[in-house]
Amino acid sequence: MSRAFTRRGFLASVLAGAGVAAGGMLLQSCASVPVSAPRPPPVPRPLAIPPLAPSTRVGGVRVFELAAAPGTSGFLAGASTPTWGYGLPFGGPTLRAARGERVRVHVTNRLPETTTTHWHGMTLPAAMDGGPHQPIEPGATWSPEWTIEQPAATLWYHPHPHGHTERHVHRGLAGLFLIDDATGNAATDDPTGNATDDPTGNAAADGPDPLPHRYGVDDIPVVVTDRVFTADGSFDETRRNAHGLVGDTLLVNGTVAPYLAATTSRIRLRLLNASSARCYRFARSDERPLVLVGTDSGLLPAPRPVPDVLLTPGERAEVLLDLDPGRPVVLRSLPQDLGAVSGNERTIGALDTLDVLQIRPAAELEPAPALPGSLPHEPGPDPAAATTVRRFELRNNTINGEKMDMARVDEVVPAGATEIWELVNLHSRPHNLHVHDARGQVLEADGRAVGPELRTWKDTVYVPPRTTTRVLLRFGRHTDPGTPYMYHCHLLYHEDQGMMGQFVVVPPGSTEVPRVLAGGGHG
Repeated sequence: MSRAFTRRGFLASVLAGAGVAAGGMLLQSCASVPVSAPRPPPVPRPLAIPPLAPSTRVGGVRVFELAAAPGTSGFLAGASTPTWGYGLPFGGPTLRAARGERVRVHVTNRLPETTTTHWHGMTLPAAMDGGPHQPIEPGATWSPEWTIEQPAATLWYHPHPHGHTERHVHRGLAGLFLIDDATGNAATDDPTGNATDDPTGNAAADGPDPLPHRYGVDDIPVVVTDRVFTADGSFDETRRNAHGLVGDTLLVNGTVAPYLAATTSRIRLRLLNASSARCYRFARSDERPLVLVGTDSGLLPAPRPVPDVLLTPGERAEVLLDLDPGRPVVLRSLPQDLGAVSGNERTIGALDTLDVLQIRPAAELEPAPALPGSLPHEPGPDPAAATTVRRFELRNNTINGEKMDMARVDEVVPAGATEIWELVNLHSRPHNLHVHDARGQVLEADGRAVGPELRTWKDTVYVPPRTTTRVLLRFGRHTDPGTPYMYHCHLLYHEDQGMMGQFVVVPPGSTEVPRVLAGGGHG
């Protein structure tokens, strides 16, 4: 099932946005990645669906509660795995709110060490961002509040403590945060003021959604991570290579060897690469196209058939799969050309073939309507509106030759600015860049222009070795010269090793901007 994947094929994926026995274990591997302790092949299990987080209405604010705490999970038969989660033994519930809503999240830390909770892809004030400058001490509760000011998208949340992000995420702290358009499928409210959802988790607010939207029925979260298991069932956190922790066993929503019993002829998969380092090239086992409808930070103008979708750590995609009654199909990750050299493609697992999710359609399926000709889409920024071009050189766990310094302000961005960021990977290893408080579109990848019709909304962008990627970014409007946002490689070990910088957002025309933060930041 391994199709050749050339640099041209990789570029196509960038432009796009982009009967199984092994069940989440390596089907085919040329990789030099750690291998789990021997044990019997896993028995397929139903895909776990993270519950929707309950919320209440308090003074017009939708209020959620999360608690990060240790737990124990049963991924493998006869073994218990120590894990961390947000109100769950592993992972976290799915938060859901609508554009224009004001939300508050009470995050309580019941871990034995300091953590943070970052809202990845969210545009919000810097003090609410949940980066390393917003630590939550053991026993404390942090309660950020903000108004959702962006269109429908699949976002996520995870820890961001400086120097410890990989370990906290690897132990299980991650969950989805879904944003609906105000006229889409947001949760409704009962007369008592409590937010309630219908039994499927969604109630149409003001009209039909053009895409499958019944959470857990035809709108399916697919959070993909990889792990190595020791003989006693624990996660192996000791064997790390230059990319970080790369595993041989997939967990999909915390399920090993998952299958989805589908009851509808069309399903929407919300794909999240929550791995520390491993990249995935998602494709159907029957070689039919996926239908791409959304990327990191928003929907496409119209559904687009694509052969596969490449996601590096932190990236998301929304895809549609049309199903035939009684005919299983597998969502599979195929080998990919990441442009890596000097053997790095082996140690990051780029040559591996893995089964991600088996889909088992029922003998009779609920029919699907015709694909919509267009989607609720926000046009991208105009390149002519870019006021600044900034260059960022990625190499050896540094950006522009410097490692992360919590007290240093690296860049100053005017509120609401549109800028071009040139991301230059001078390294032999794969890297990507996630920019907080910004959404944008790739203008040029690997020396080739991306036409306006192929640009999609991104907040995390892959930059292959020895290439330059130009991204047109639109920044938020919240100003705070004393509190920075981050930009960093989302291969989490690289981030922890110092491949991260800071920027502050200031009122346009500001001249008095501190380059050293008061108090030196939080360590």
